[in-house]
Amino acid sequence: MSSSSDIVAALRKLDSCAVSDALDTLGLPGAVTRLRGMWSAGRTVAGRVRTVTAAPKAAAGPATHIATSLVAIAEPDDVVVIDNHGRTDVSCWGGLLAEAAIQRGVAGVIVDGACRDVQESEALGLPVFARTAVPVSARGRIVQQAMDERIQISGVSVAAHDYVVADVNGVVFIPAAEVDRVLALARRIVDREARMAEAVRAGRDVSEVMHDSQFPTVTASTDSAEER
Repeated sequence: MSSSSDIVAALRKLDSCAVSDALDTLGLPGAVTRLRGMWSAGRTVAGRVRTVTAAPKAAAGPATHIATSLVAIAEPDDVVVIDNHGRTDVSCWGGLLAEAAIQRGVAGVIVDGACRDVQESEALGLPVFARTAVPVSARGRIVQQAMDERIQISGVSVAAHDYVVADVNGVVFIPAAEVDRVLALARRIVDREARMAEAVRAGRDVSEVMHDSQFPTVTASTDSAEER
């Protein structure tokens, strides 16, 4: 298996569509719906997943502010992924967390729920993906329940140290154990589509180009030599 930094660098050269297609081909879940970029980063965000689980604040007991303990130890190329169970009535990511995340080299933030202070994240250059933005603070409403545990993001199971790719098209998670296979397949998919686009630009009919007899669909068992 490649090193984590090499994997992240390779993923940044792809997009969420190619990665989603690779996962589909391998019969793996990963692409999530309902999450979108809160501002246009203009690039692919890729990194290692670090998870946070949010929960309603109890009347008594510990009240760790969401993601603070994780951000404090985050490393470059980490992506903070917060499971707030799809709640959109309260934010669980804001401007101060964004400031701290940038200091730690965090590559991006994904929230299954709502965020706020979008303009501050944009000014800092920190990509944030969420269901929506709201002005309502988390204080006194929700707290951190756990970190670096397996979570559910829009129905997809995600573990700490999995990988994620996010861009203008959406968010896709990649199980760490499958990342090398997914990368190899996604690269072949990108190569196939580039050759198809070149054929269209050369004047070939798009219905002919998109027929599998011309550019066979990439499969998990197809090697690069066969595709050529």
